[in-house]
Amino acid sequence: MSALTATDAALPRAGRVRLRPGLILAGLFVAAVVVAALVPQLLAPHDPLEIGADGAFLAPGGTHPLGTDESGRDVLSRMVYGARPSLVMGLGATAIAVTGGTLLGLIAGLGSRLTESVVMRLIDVVLSIPELLLALVVITLAGAGSTNAMFAVAFASIPSYARIVRAQTHIVRRSIFVEAATGLGMKRFTVIWRHVLPNAIRPVLVLSTIGIGTAISAGAALSFLGLGAEPPAAEWGDMLSNGLQYISNDWFLVAVPSVAITLTVLAITVLGREVRRRSEGRTT
Repeated sequence: MSALTATDAALPRAGRVRLRPGLILAGLFVAAVVVAALVPQLLAPHDPLEIGADGAFLAPGGTHPLGTDESGRDVLSRMVYGARPSLVMGLGATAIAVTGGTLLGLIAGLGSRLTESVVMRLIDVVLSIPELLLALVVITLAGAGSTNAMFAVAFASIPSYARIVRAQTHIVRRSIFVEAATGLGMKRFTVIWRHVLPNAIRPVLVLSTIGIGTAISAGAALSFLGLGAEPPAAEWGDMLSNGLQYISNDWFLVAVPSVAITLTVLAITVLGREVRRRSEGRTT
């Protein structure tokens, strides 16, 4: 037996990292989506906005691997270019929701009983409304558009993160190292910034990886309803909405964006659950 093999055999079983096939596939797919979002011209064979009226509803094949839509635009190119707004929606909405939820959670967890009671009752009321419905209410008041849709999705997700941060803040503020820092005369803001915030936000950062997929699906739903990206921009939810009108002509117009949304959300969720599993110390 070689030295390398012997060393591997000596490693504790719990210390090895198992990469399941599903996890590898999810990672590769997310990597492909990121490449499509950053440099779509590497993967897209055509301009996603190029119209060819005489080439509408072309079957997949040749220079159009996934066919063309009702305006003669290449479906594959539009799917590739649609990755960027979807990722921007997922990452942007999640970042805003985590920031807002952390702020509210800290206010509730570190404030007086009255402050905590008021904040948590407001959060409970908001949580009683389904997130997508709440996002619809917000975007109806703010107006349609990609930016407003992102903030609407973020606003609907803030209460979930706030509850987690508030619970963690209660645990951390009673810990020995926080009491020691306070006893040494450290300023309250410094204690919060150096000790409370980093430990209270850690579980939220892990869960936010799963939240990215949820935000992508919510953003696609708003675009499907005509409240997100405005035509003729390439966006998966809008592509799905337009495809439904011509499903009798070409079912590919519905299948392509549906598969793109489903696989992206599924892959991100798989990776997010793996991050959560590792953070909890589970290796199987």
